[in-house]
Amino acid sequence: MSFFKPIYTFLCFFLIIGCVSSCKVVEPPQLPVAPEMPATFTGSTDTTNFADIHWKDFFNDPHLTSLIQTALQNNPDFLITLQRIEASRANYDIARGALLPSVDARLRVRSGDLMNNLLNGTIYGDRNVVTQTQNHFLGFVSTWEIDVWGRLKNQRKAAFTRYLASEKGRHLVSTTLVAEVARLYYELLGLDNEIETIEKNIALQETGLEIIKIQKIGGRATELAVQQFHAQLLRTKSLGFEKRQRIIETENELNVLLGRYPQPIPRGESIIVQHLPEAVNVGIPSDLLRHRPDVQQAEMELLATKADVEAARAAFLPSFTITPYAGVHSRTIPTLFNSPESLVFGLLGGVTAPIFQNRRIRSDYNRTVAQNFEAYYNYQKSIITGYEEISTNLQRVDNYKQAYTLREQETEVLLNAVSTSNDLFMAGYASYLEVITAQKSVLEAELGKANSRKDIFLALIDLYRSLGGGWGETAE
Repeated sequence: MSFFKPIYTFLCFFLIIGCVSSCKVVEPPQLPVAPEMPATFTGSTDTTNFADIHWKDFFNDPHLTSLIQTALQNNPDFLITLQRIEASRANYDIARGALLPSVDARLRVRSGDLMNNLLNGTIYGDRNVVTQTQNHFLGFVSTWEIDVWGRLKNQRKAAFTRYLASEKGRHLVSTTLVAEVARLYYELLGLDNEIETIEKNIALQETGLEIIKIQKIGGRATELAVQQFHAQLLRTKSLGFEKRQRIIETENELNVLLGRYPQPIPRGESIIVQHLPEAVNVGIPSDLLRHRPDVQQAEMELLATKADVEAARAAFLPSFTITPYAGVHSRTIPTLFNSPESLVFGLLGGVTAPIFQNRRIRSDYNRTVAQNFEAYYNYQKSIITGYEEISTNLQRVDNYKQAYTLREQETEVLLNAVSTSNDLFMAGYASYLEVITAQKSVLEAELGKANSRKDIFLALIDLYRSLGGGWGETAE
């Protein structure tokens, strides 16, 4: 045994040095100071927030709410997100279970005395049969790591916050899905209104074509005028088919979101008479933190990476484990169940300090620090992006409402111009080109009016989405 004493002494000394060196814990990273958020949104001083309204209350068209409900039940991307949440929940359960002791049933059949075999120069041989001993164990063994430095606790915290982040991710996907379904629905309503406008102008232009044909028969118009009226009518009819194709494409795109094969989309009343909110209150910028799912998700990810950093710092320190056991033990199998002399129980303790793994531990720490900084910058980016979106969409709604009012006035004036040009043409005071120009102008004005009305709804949808889409505290 004297041969092994220097080796034991060296190993003990090396272990002590390794424990001391490994106990030097690095300092936590210092994140940059975030810029101060503005007190109000540009163009708004409201202190209430219509993002608190749930989408079922925000959209009052029953056809639209039915489509949204279908999308939330069948959309593949949303269903994928739900499965990711389940995976995050499972990861949290795994991390939580690491704090609890494990219990294993164990059967050990051991043959041979390792030390005697080493001294005799061999492990298995005939001359060892006489000195061979047999030790058998059957029972339960438990292992429990004592979380002195909080490593396991921080790992559990990181897993839990990521689970919360996945929930916020579900809200984000839900908000985006609701907004996209509503956008396509109002696109359809806008296209329906454009088709109505085109059909009305086709009827108007057909009447003008018949009049100019009569004028030609009476010698008051030429074939050129007839051709000009006819060409304008054909162009308007072709525009109608283009809009019908747009309707088919939009319906198919919406059906994909609904998770079903192409089919007609039922619609409600015209977009011209659809209800618009009288006032839009967006609240204060700090409401971003409690309304926008993407900001909340980024915040949860930031907290998770912070917990990862603390767990990585604790990995530099020794870990302590205790191993209680209970069962039956004997040198021979026939006497294994002889009670009470074969009954055994006890408690083992252990300390594990990292020595040769320092580079791996430090690399893992550097990785978690980089992820912590990345999460911080993503968090700040989500806040700045949210502020920009709300500020832009708030002014967009206001400007589109004013544009629509002017479009209405323009359309009314041009409708009167068409009637006036027809009367002047019949009386011989206007040329057919003036009639054609007036008809063309009123078609463009009415299509522009329909698009302006649709743009208001799309801007409202974007504003509602940018405010959080009904995932505020009161909405939940």
